[in-house]
Amino acid sequence: MQFTQSTEPIDVSALRLGMFIHLEGGWLSHPFPRSSFKITSEDQLLTLRSLGIGTLRWSPDLSDPEALPTSFSAAPAVAAETVNPAELDAIDARIARRAALSAQRQALAECERQFSEATRASKRVFDSVVSHPIQACQGAQALTRELVDKMLGSEALCIRLLSEAAGDKASAHAVNVSVISLLMGRIFGLAEAEMLDLGLGALLHDIGKADIPERFRHRDDHHTTAEQKLYETHVVHGIAQARRMDLGAGAATVIAQHHELIDGSGFPLKLTSDRTSVPSRIVALVNRYDNLCNPASNPGKAVTPHEAVALMFAQGKNKYDPAILGAFIKMMGVYPAGSVVQLTDDRYALVVGVNSSRPLKPRVLVHEPGVPRDEAMILDLETVGSLGIRRSLKPTALPEQALSYLSPRPRISYFFESVRDLEPIR
Repeated sequence: MQFTQSTEPIDVSALRLGMFIHLEGGWLSHPFPRSSFKITSEDQLLTLRSLGIGTLRWSPDLSDPEALPTSFSAAPAVAAETVNPAELDAIDARIARRAALSAQRQALAECERQFSEATRASKRVFDSVVSHPIQACQGAQALTRELVDKMLGSEALCIRLLSEAAGDKASAHAVNVSVISLLMGRIFGLAEAEMLDLGLGALLHDIGKADIPERFRHRDDHHTTAEQKLYETHVVHGIAQARRMDLGAGAATVIAQHHELIDGSGFPLKLTSDRTSVPSRIVALVNRYDNLCNPASNPGKAVTPHEAVALMFAQGKNKYDPAILGAFIKMMGVYPAGSVVQLTDDRYALVVGVNSSRPLKPRVLVHEPGVPRDEAMILDLETVGSLGIRRSLKPTALPEQALSYLSPRPRISYFFESVRDLEPIR
């Protein structure tokens, strides 16, 4: 590489703001848009020190005089000796934090991208189910196949809270129910074919709603008896749609039974547990959980994920399969992702991730008044033995600053990621 200006070598640890530097190699070898540029920010310094480069070249003539170190030698070894060891330790800590933040953001962005793609695919299915049922079936099968393949390809999974709910409410609900149901099926060791039936049935459980007026598509406490009966017909319409889509028996059964309860108080046939399939019982429970957290007809009645789990445990013992209910609570944790909590050191936090195999030690976003919100670290409680969760709170019970900082979302949306892909954050 040829330099047109007078350049000198310098140890990376001696770089300062205002220095004009030259990086060897093309732009693919580093994250900067140019290989020669003036250092103008601390972020650039941190990135340079994280590249693993010992020395590089710089142009004194193109640099700002005030940026030159007071005791500088072109010899890298001497320059390194003039750097305070404590300063190097601080730099290393900042580099590590910056790298962890970057990994944290990338992991969340990837989950949100995949959830967004899934909700768009789900919406295409629902939009075409009446006019092109076979095409809709193929789209739903393709989406379910992708979810199952991703799930079965990972040893341990983390249930991740998304910062934004992508897509319309119906498609977000369908994907939420499908994702959580598949995670449950994984816990029960369902075979691949059963997982595909479970995921497809969960994704399509509400397809019958396309045949009833929109104002009756969701249960409402103010419905008259006749209106409630009209709402309940979405199951019958769903069975008819399943036939037009040529769905297999496993997925069609989930659509037919997703509102049946083990005590016979469900609808439309008031079936008891001995007459319903395991996938149907899973979807019935998960559907109820998502409707508690994300009520479609009245968002003001939403409960926190922690409250939803507590309600289902207290009121659903006779309505949901006890083994499935127990496995669900164990998987989601006492404080599912989306719960607002107070830690044992009195700090406030938002649960953002739960390892489905170790749910008592979730990952939390902690309110740190001295740290900007976009630089807040996710704390893995599994790696901090002395710290735990003291209690759950409603978002409205948070102090104003903590509420603004944690910014709990009114809609709860979940996806999943491999625990193996996550860097431990302490």
